[in-house]
Amino acid sequence: MKPRRKFQNLDAEFWANIKLLNQRLGYTQRKSKKYPDGGFKIPTPEEIKTVFEKEKLNPSKLIAAGKLTTFGQLVCDYMKYRGQILTKEVEPNLMDKEEAKAVFYKLKKLLNPKCPLPMNKQKGDKKDHAYLTGIVNMLIEKEIGKAPCNYDPKELTALTSNKFPIRVLSRRVDGAFPSVIDPIAIWEIKEYYFTTTFGSRVADGVYETQLDGWELWEANLNVDRKVFHYLIADAYLTWWIQGRSYLCRLFDSMHMGLVDEVLFGKEVLTRIPQLARQWKKKLNLSKLSAY
Repeated sequence: MKPRRKFQNLDAEFWANIKLLNQRLGYTQRKSKKYPDGGFKIPTPEEIKTVFEKEKLNPSKLIAAGKLTTFGQLVCDYMKYRGQILTKEVEPNLMDKEEAKAVFYKLKKLLNPKCPLPMNKQKGDKKDHAYLTGIVNMLIEKEIGKAPCNYDPKELTALTSNKFPIRVLSRRVDGAFPSVIDPIAIWEIKEYYFTTTFGSRVADGVYETQLDGWELWEANLNVDRKVFHYLIADAYLTWWIQGRSYLCRLFDSMHMGLVDEVLFGKEVLTRIPQLARQWKKKLNLSKLSAY
């Protein structure tokens, strides 16, 4: 899932209004199965006016004479678009643990991978490979061949200039190409196949991605260093049944420029090979430019 250009490069004022309205009105309708497009909330002018009056705020930039202004229409258009894409493109790609397990073992048999295939953190009968992480690793390895890749960084990502550190991220990521030192791309993987309740760990995953995004945005702005940043997520129960509001926040983060793409479930099967080929090409070009 990539951001739509129409909703990129919007200022902080736009996102302030998105956040406020979603906070007060919610991200989804109650009993959302009765509504089209997944029941995602699209506010009416009357609802916007009520929210702003209750907060003793001025709604005139959003509504005038009872109708949406150009800015107000943009806000509502974005919310409508967000709901449509999450319903039509994201939901069908989300897998449950049995589907993810089947995809993982099919690829493992087909590719005979040498890359790391980490285990999950479950115990007993639930203990198995981390399916989504393994899928991503295998797909990357297939495309990059013998090119270097850190599939499990255990150190912070660093950007350097003349072999001197100029920026270091605050968190460890789940993968980096070709290395956590001056990477071309980094990624986070959020798979929650065995999660039965929506807890703070899932919510924290969204905020962690935003923190990485802000630090990468600052580095790009001030030291002209672009690192491609991806979030890869899956688990139908967690993200769709229990956590659609957090899907909205991931969608917002992407359009705010805090993550380049968010990949959901089966989407990795087509998109990860494309991305890995792009990364490898950039690596080869950077090697040529060094001579």
